[in-house]
Amino acid sequence: MGIYLDNAATSFPKPEPVCQGVAEYLKTACASLSRGSHRGAVQVEEMFLETRSLLGELFNVKPEHINRIVFASGATEALNTAVQGLLKPGSHVITSGIEHNALWRPLKMLEREGIVELSVIPCPEGHALDPEELASALRDNTALVAVTHASNVTGAIQPIPQIGQICREAGIPLLVDGAQTGGVYPIDVDGWNISLLAFTGHKGLMGPQGTGGLYIGPELELKPLKYGGTGSASLPHEMPAWLPDRFEAGTPNGPGIAGLRAAVKFIIAEGLEQIRRHELELAARLQQGLAEIPGVTVYGPADPAAKVPIVSCNVGGVDSEEVAYVLDEVYDIQVRAGLHCAPQAHRALGTLDQGAVRFSIGYFNTKEQIDAVLEVVEVIARG
Repeated sequence: MGIYLDNAATSFPKPEPVCQGVAEYLKTACASLSRGSHRGAVQVEEMFLETRSLLGELFNVKPEHINRIVFASGATEALNTAVQGLLKPGSHVITSGIEHNALWRPLKMLEREGIVELSVIPCPEGHALDPEELASALRDNTALVAVTHASNVTGAIQPIPQIGQICREAGIPLLVDGAQTGGVYPIDVDGWNISLLAFTGHKGLMGPQGTGGLYIGPELELKPLKYGGTGSASLPHEMPAWLPDRFEAGTPNGPGIAGLRAAVKFIIAEGLEQIRRHELELAARLQQGLAEIPGVTVYGPADPAAKVPIVSCNVGGVDSEEVAYVLDEVYDIQVRAGLHCAPQAHRALGTLDQGAVRFSIGYFNTKEQIDAVLEVVEVIARG
């Protein structure tokens, strides 16, 4: 087996309890949520509730608000639910210049349709934005501040506590895209004044693909993105008013949630601090080693502690896709190259034409793997 360093796309390998959790669900408890009173359906309902509680513990959501964690297919659906469900004509929205298309495209769609005005706070060279610059962009009609917690290209961590304080004082909701931080970096929904938190289950949370969700603060009322059966209140033509049912139309991903439950249990048992320490150590080792190779350019903050465990670089003027191809085909090292669904970040870096080679570290990577990668990149850089 080769070296997998594409954890920012999806984490691999998964913890063994995750695989066991999915298999056990399919073998022993494959009933449908809220669609029956038999023991199988009750067992599934208890599993979903436990998963919400575990996520609430990880993200510091008040226990009385855990039903406001609604499940989705991932962060993309969650972000679309937040943006399209909250914003009304005449709204002004503030975002950053390093957003993933999962947030950027819904916002630009609403801008094109004349529903919102959009202000973009720059993130020079893919670093974090300046909170004071964000504060100065506030208007009377600002309806939302929507930012990623960490760039999926440079790993730069945005100052969410400071942004949350600005939003609290202005009475403006804060939407955070936690796709790159859930499970790898602390998230404090209550302490940071996060009104909406979108997360995915298959990256740092180490769960299956097709899982994720959205926390919706009690002060907000959103229009659902999807309409249909929920297994509850079947008679009315309208969706239920209560959460999570209002936002969970259709049969949910039971096997995925079973795996996500096991994944979050694993993270809590291992300790988020331990996971962060291990990944940060490897990221620092990789970043320093790459920076010392002649011809290699490393992007983003110089301090690894200011980032999630992502290290993006280029080797001279060689196209990033070509470097990634050689890494994979010749050396069995799996990375991601190109624009990473985040062209705005590459515009900030000046890498729109070349893209970048992204190494993203996971909990199961080792020092030996990092050293092997550095040796290979040095060979490639020498030509």
